[in-house]
Amino acid sequence: MYKARNGEEIFVIDGHTHFWDGSPANQKNVHGKQFIECFFNYHTGLSPKEELWPKEKFEKYDEKTLYDDLFVKGYVDIAILQPTYLNDFYVNGFNTTEQNSVLKKNHPDRFILNGSFDPRDGTKGIEYLHALKETYDIKGVKLYTAEWKGESKGYKLTDKESYRYLEWCEKLGIKNIHVHKGPTILPLNRDAFDVADVDDVATSFQNLNFIIEHCGLPRLDDFCWIATQETNVYGGLAVAIPFIHSRPAYFAHIISELLYWLGPDKLLFGSDYGIWTPKWIIDKFMAYELPKDVAAETGVKLDLEAKKKILGLNAARLYDIDIAAHKAKFGGEAKKEKALAGGWFR
Repeated sequence: MYKARNGEEIFVIDGHTHFWDGSPANQKNVHGKQFIECFFNYHTGLSPKEELWPKEKFEKYDEKTLYDDLFVKGYVDIAILQPTYLNDFYVNGFNTTEQNSVLKKNHPDRFILNGSFDPRDGTKGIEYLHALKETYDIKGVKLYTAEWKGESKGYKLTDKESYRYLEWCEKLGIKNIHVHKGPTILPLNRDAFDVADVDDVATSFQNLNFIIEHCGLPRLDDFCWIATQETNVYGGLAVAIPFIHSRPAYFAHIISELLYWLGPDKLLFGSDYGIWTPKWIIDKFMAYELPKDVAAETGVKLDLEAKKKILGLNAARLYDIDIAAHKAKFGGEAKKEKALAGGWFR
């Protein structure tokens, strides 16, 4: 938990985390090398200098490092593990549900484990989706519409087979559909991450929540115009929020537009670990105030109540998390962890 200046303990859910293996030993081809190097460039370009990792650590970090960065140092109470398979690029996959499940098994109350599907897998993929639900009782999936598969360089949410999978998600109770719609990553194609296909599926599947990761950047306007109409479309702030350090004026533009069009009830915090660690992001976000001219022009507020919603309350609502019960359970554990780490909160 993060302790605010007024003494209030703020519950934090990191909605976008990974436990990946981008090491040379796992790279299947040059594309695997390109992908992790592009991630590393985002890390070095948007992180404070004191938060930079050596490339070897960035390519493959261990469970203890992840746990400490999130829960001991980073204020996080619960983290959502979002898989990214990339089986065409990596021998054992980049960040699969099965790999992530090790963390869930070892720390069941700290992690929410999400699955994934790829509509190009046909009936076999439907069977896999059923198996993920049966094995892990997943409540969400992460989709990567630009992922390469054989000769295919992506798919659309509006493809016929995609609708079939979304119908099954509805039947199985997998209600949270996280979709990467953000900056391109070498060698993937920029247009395969376009947000245009969000509109129709959100209208067609009112019982599902579509959390659009990275808020459609660099297509912010398109995303906002869609999300303001669709009550079940949300914005994930991973990738957007690190600009609070490197481009604060640009971040002011992004967050003010999101607050104006979507409001504070439809935005979810995500660190995108391990591209970034949550501590420095949350510290800067809690200290951040909108420039007066931006606040005056848009009429929006980024006050403590809005920040509480973004950092945890909104994700808790989507995933049916009982915050009071988790606070009671984690209180003693968190104090012990912080003491061992040499400090308490801030």
